[in-house]
Amino acid sequence: MDAVGRRCPIPVIELARVIGQVPVGGTVRVLADDEAARLDIPAWCEMRGQRYLGEEPADRGSAYLVRRVS
Repeated sequence: MDAVGRRCPIPVIELARVIGQVPVGGTVRVLADDEAARLDIPAWCEMRGQRYLGEEPADRGSAYLVRRVS
């Protein structure tokens, strides 16, 4: 999911919208260049019971990996 250029809270809102389309056990890769995503995405995972797998560098910003648990 590409949220590059979108500011807080849009990356998390987009993640919430997309996660339901991913099968349980599947992974969402969120591309974002907003610094707030570094804190917001793990916090959202904690609140929603999804698994935050970490951050990796991307061509534009960072990629945040989230596994759908439920």
